[in-house]
Amino acid sequence: MGISSLGAGSSILTQDVIDQLKAADNAKFVAPVDAKIKNENAKSAAFETLNAHIESVYESLKSLTEYGVFEGRATSLSSEDFVDIKAEDSSDIQDFTLNVTQLATKEIEQSGKFTTKTDSISSGSGTMELNIGDEKFSIDYTADTTLEDLKELINKKAGDSVTATIVQIADGDFRLLLSSDNTGTNQAISISDSDDGSLVDALKPDADPDDDIDGMTNVQSGVDAEFTFNGLAITRSNNSIDDLLSGVTIKLKKVGSTEVSVKQDREKIEEKITNFVDKYNSAMYQLGEDTKSSKDEDERGAFSSDSTMKGMKNALKNILSVVGGDAGRLQSFGIEIDDGRLSLDSEMLNKKLDEDPDSVHAYFIGGTFTKDDGSTIEVEGAFTEIESEFAKYAKGGSILDKYNTSISDRIDSLTKQREKAVERLDNSYAIMTKRFAAYDLIINQFNQASDMFTQMINAEIASKS
Repeated sequence: MGISSLGAGSSILTQDVIDQLKAADNAKFVAPVDAKIKNENAKSAAFETLNAHIESVYESLKSLTEYGVFEGRATSLSSEDFVDIKAEDSSDIQDFTLNVTQLATKEIEQSGKFTTKTDSISSGSGTMELNIGDEKFSIDYTADTTLEDLKELINKKAGDSVTATIVQIADGDFRLLLSSDNTGTNQAISISDSDDGSLVDALKPDADPDDDIDGMTNVQSGVDAEFTFNGLAITRSNNSIDDLLSGVTIKLKKVGSTEVSVKQDREKIEEKITNFVDKYNSAMYQLGEDTKSSKDEDERGAFSSDSTMKGMKNALKNILSVVGGDAGRLQSFGIEIDDGRLSLDSEMLNKKLDEDPDSVHAYFIGGTFTKDDGSTIEVEGAFTEIESEFAKYAKGGSILDKYNTSISDRIDSLTKQREKAVERLDNSYAIMTKRFAAYDLIINQFNQASDMFTQMINAEIASKS
């Protein structure tokens, strides 16, 4: 007689008994490992968030210490109608007046009248000499060369110096326009024909503007730009001037006067410092939450008992109080510190920049710093020092990289430990299940034999009654 399920024979050695025994062993050998894995996974998740904050602060510091933050220049003009100003990084900080009295212009010459664009320019063959300033170009033509052809020949031969176009003035009135590509007095345009040439009168110099024969005439003379710089008369051949002030490009737009100021790009400086302040505060808040101690497990930080994270918190907080050295504390340059939290006092920062922009630059980034008594010292730079401290935690191979590796290693080790514990219990209880089944079969056989003897005794008693 077979057994349909475990315990059917004995009603004692059941699957429920095995499950209860296994649950007890799980609670003893597996559950503690699960708790440790859960704790390490919580640390890993918290680490990812915190590490992103630290990297963010580090990147904001790198953008502060790179070239161009304090070297950047901004310009302001009392009127933007007359000139455009562009100042490169590190150009001199200065104020000046520009008074534009004349803009540089191109030389423009116009031919006489042609009936169509396909009119011939000559009755025979020859060579036309085209002069643009000191440059000379020879252009061959034939009796078949049209006005349109001549335009193409000029642009192909002398296109870097002059532009030829055909303009229709009215019905049956087409003119060749020659415009110098550059401005200035040295861009005069003239056309001369070869000795045996036969250019039409419309392309020859107009000897007498009052007669009925139209030739080449001047539409606009090329002239130099004229302006004053702080009252000093200046002349240039074009309207874009980059050789007057080092690192400053001036583009003349219109006759008139304007006041110009070249100064530090304060907006850029404040933007970069504010970015660092915000990133630092966010990182330190997160670090404070992650290292918070509490009797309440729900309020306790993932690194509440971790010496590495607490050490980092103290180091990143304390660095603020020691940077600057003999040049002064951060508070003196507009960065307020309240219980480890930063804020930017723009008024104080701008006051310092107004007083001595070079020393503020040196204080934050490094260089020669001039003290109040006039003496100078070499400083590493406050932001440079803070960046060096953050680099210990943010850069490749840093403390946090090693810390993250240790978390991963512990999770791997605990996972293997759990797998072994589960495997050991599974094997143990598989054997126990087999034994229970065997014991249950024996008990069942005993019960069957007992039932048989009981029936025999009862039958014997009944027969004697």
